Amino acid sequence: MVKRIVSVVLDTNILISGVAFGGKPKEILEMVRNKEIWGVTSSIILAELVEVLSKKFGYPKSRVLQVERKMRKILRVVHPAKSIKVVRDDDDNRVLEAAVTGECDYIVTGDEDLLILKKYKNIKILTSNEFLASDLKI
Repeated sequence: MVKRIVSVVLDTNILISGVAFGGKPKEILEMVRNKEIWGVTSSIILAELVEVLSKKFGYPKSRVLQVERKMRKILRVVHPAKSIKVVRDDDDNRVLEAAVTGECDYIVTGDEDLLILKKYKNIKILTSNEFLASDLKI
């Protein structure tokens, strides 16, 4: 039996950590880049990434655009048509929408409001450590 490649939404906090700090989130981004897993995102998640890199981290515009281009190249961008209102923070609901639209197997996040769900519509919600420790079975 051929093992299907899993698909995953990386929350903005994971993208930021992978770009700015490295570590486990960067390992996951490398897995996406190497096509070991499918990465999924949305325009809203990418917009939040751009905003945080420029406003909170002071990245120059050229670097922010470079990061955004790279993410658009390695991640499949979905455009959710349905709104989800499951958690209190709307940004977290946007992550759920991207995962549902992208028919993802996993959401990788550091956000407690999402992690507490553990699962949403058969989509497992894990930290980067939990994701890397899992056997990536669906």
